[in-house]
This record gives sequence, structure tokens and C-alpha cells, in this order.
Amino acid sequence: MQVIETLAEGLKREIKVIIPAKDMEQRMNERLADVKDKVRINGFRPGKVPTSHVKKMYGKSIMAELVNEIIRDKPSAILSERGEKSATQPEIVMTEDEKEAEKILSAQADLEFTLSYEIIPAIELKSVDGIKVTREVVEVSEDEINEQIEKIAESARTFEAKKGKAADGDRVTMDYLGKVDGEAFDGGKDEDAELVIGSNRFIPGFEEQLVGLKAGDEKVITVTFPAEYPAANLAGKEATFDITVKEVASPAKTEINDELATKLGVELVEKLKEIVRGQIESQYGNVTRQKVKRQILDQLDELYKFESPSKLVDAEFENIWRQINTDLAQSGKTFADEDTTEEAARDEYRALAERRVRLGLVLSEIGEKAGIEVTEEEMQRSLFAQLQQFPGQEKQILDFFRNTPGAAASLRAPIFEEKVIDKLLAEVSVTDKTVSKDELLADDAEEGDKPAKKAAPKKKAAAKAEDAAEGDDAAPKKKAAPKKKAAEGDAE
Repeated sequence: MQVIETLAEGLKREIKVIIPAKDMEQRMNERLADVKDKVRINGFRPGKVPTSHVKKMYGKSIMAELVNEIIRDKPSAILSERGEKSATQPEIVMTEDEKEAEKILSAQADLEFTLSYEIIPAIELKSVDGIKVTREVVEVSEDEINEQIEKIAESARTFEAKKGKAADGDRVTMDYLGKVDGEAFDGGKDEDAELVIGSNRFIPGFEEQLVGLKAGDEKVITVTFPAEYPAANLAGKEATFDITVKEVASPAKTEINDELATKLGVELVEKLKEIVRGQIESQYGNVTRQKVKRQILDQLDELYKFESPSKLVDAEFENIWRQINTDLAQSGKTFADEDTTEEAARDEYRALAERRVRLGLVLSEIGEKAGIEVTEEEMQRSLFAQLQQFPGQEKQILDFFRNTPGAAASLRAPIFEEKVIDKLLAEVSVTDKTVSKDELLADDAEEGDKPAKKAAPKKKAAAKAEDAAEGDDAAPKKKAAPKKKAAEGDAE
């Protein structure tokens, strides 16, 4: 077998492989000798079939098997012998000429094919002694714990009927009938519906018009469905709702005591506070972790400058660009609305893709050199976390990870990366700094590796952290109208 390098340009490699016809024929004859004693052909005793007859009947199919085995196994062996790692699956090209292929299968022509690939560059690891990070820490106050408990307690809050007019925070029990252009629509009718004014569960402008109503009142409310409303037949349209108020109730005062703790499934209020403190600290800890990780990655980015495999960068860019355009489409915005152009955005996100690939290679090298591994138990925990996010779809998700090539790697990669970051945190200089909640949640370039210039709609980092702290998970929403199609907690 001949292995000839025909291209070595940057990270690109092209290898021509030639296996002489006589070698292929020898392999085929060895395979035929094994088959000869096993085949059963009418007119011949077992083991007495002439080799020439076996070759005539099975030669080409056996040769095809040999070619497939060589194409499958040789590329990795060749790269191993050359001491190279391919960034992606090597591209294999062989003749498409039928006559030439027929000659190969008949052992009348050499088997030739070409491997094209990009190598992963050799990375010389550098000392991390000069990396310094600041770890921001928030001290959780008793007031914040109580505030969070009060928010949680809203789901267990009781209401007492009152005779006066409805005010913000009151619960209104009502019947309603929604109409568009004078016609009732699906999902626009309900009886004995309960709504807490100010909860923002109904479409914008609806709840405010309930203020001042009392039991027995009737009113026609006019609102406009948001342009992005999920039901296309209602999006952007003006609607009226015939309202009949059945009861107005004011919220009972919430007291943080053992009784409240019991309602929330905890025996003692001190235990409840301990749980809530832990949740808040965990949420802040996640933000702290991301900011520390960002600092490490930024400094690694300065330490390591090398060419990244273009195919990996292309794939990463396509993933980013697809998400950017999805975000734009969902928000109804354009690049101009974000004070940029498509060309400028492409350049910025291309640079981001290159950075991600380069840092990914660096972290991979650090992890491999340190012998970091992802255990089966860690993989199972990650898979279980995925299943929890999609209740009722467990089987489909399991089938996806079992049957989709590379799917398991999507579970392994983030675990591996976090373990490498843990290793680096144990080696770099870390200074703790006590900060306020607002300082910790300050928006300083979301996710750390986004371009500084804003090229597409993004939810602010602070807002994301606030959402996490308040348990707002933006889950799938409920029925059509007049409620928002938005997560409600869900206390209904």
C-alpha cells in the first residue's frame, strides 16, 4: 500500500492511497478460501466446490466487502501512523467511473482513493500562573429571603371576599366572552375565571380595566392582541370581552411563620428559610461561576493564538447564525433595528465562532493532558436532566440519544468543559470580592463570548439572572385568550 501526501497547506491535508491490484486479489483469495468450505452449492459436495467457481459466484461481492472495509478502517489507521488528528470526518473520494470500478472489483486495477481533511493543530500548553480572576460573591440578606418567601407564598395565599371596588392585587372572579369583529372565537369564553389584578396573566390592557369594578358589575373591555400572539387568527387584532363580575376578594396578609411553612410543604419556618437561602445562593453562584469562567476564557483567548480548522469554524458559525436569524424572526426585527448590518453581524459572529472553536481546542488539550474524563454516572445525570425538561417526551429523547450519531457528545462536552474549568480554578489566582446583587447581575456582555457590539436581539444577562432568581422559567403557555400564552407558575 502506498500513502502519498499530495497537499499540506496550513491545516489542510490530502492523502492519496494506492493498494495494488495484486494485493487486493490476494486478500480476496484468502477470503474465498474461507468461504469455499462453508458455501453450499447444488451439484457439489461440501468443501469440494472449485475455487474458480466460488470466485465466479462470489468474487465481486467479496471484493466489494474488502473495499468497504478498507475505506472504513484505513483512514483512521493512516492518521494514527502520521500522528495527526482530523478535525472532522475525512472526506474520501474514489473513482465514480463504472468501468474503472468494475476493474477494481475484478482485481484488474489498483484500488485508489483520496483522503481530504484538516488537522487539529498541535497546541503547546502554556503556564496559567499569570491568569487572575475576581470571584464576585453576594451575601444573601434576611430581607431578601423573606421577600422571596413572600413571592413563593403567593401561590398559597388566601383571599377574602369584599364589597368594595376591585384594586390592584385583588382577585376578581368573573364570566367573560371574547369577540373579534363581533364574533366569538375559540378559547375566548370562560366562567368563574379567577384573575389577580397585576399578575399580568391576561393580555396587555385587560387587567387594568377591571380596577374599580365590584361584584355584579358588567363591562365591555376592549383590548388588542399582541402582534406576536401565538394564535395567528388573533395576533394584532382588536377584541372585546363582555365581563360579568361575580366576586371581588382582597388578599389575606401573608405572615412568614410555621403555618405558612406547613402550607408550602415544610415543617418549620427556619427550615423554609434555609431552603430558600440555598436556592438564592445557588442562583447567584451560577452567575458568579459564569463570570469567573468568562474571565478565564478571555485570558486564555489572549494566551493562545493559532489557526483553527475552517470546517469546525464553519459549523459553529452556522449554528450561531441560525439562532440569530431565529431570534430576529421571532422578535420581528431586522439587523437595522439592532444598529448594525447583516455583513457586519456576519463578521462579528464569524469571529465569535473562531474564538469558540479555538478555546474549545485549548480546553480539550488541557483536559486530555490532565487525564480528565467524564464518567458514565455523570452522563446519566445529564441525560436525566434533559428528560426532566420535557415531561411526557422521555421516550423520544432517549431514542434520540441512542440513535443519533454524536448526540451523546453533546452531553459529554459541557461536562468535560466544566471539569476543565474546575481544574483551572484550582491553579489560577482567585480573589473573592463581596458585591451587591445589582453589581453581580450587571450586564457586561451576555454569556461572555458574545461580540461587544450588539448584532441581534438578546435578553439581558441581568434579566436572565433575575428570571432565575424569581423562578420565571418562560415555560410553554396555556390556553388561547384572554390569557397570555405565558408561564404562570402555575397557580391556576
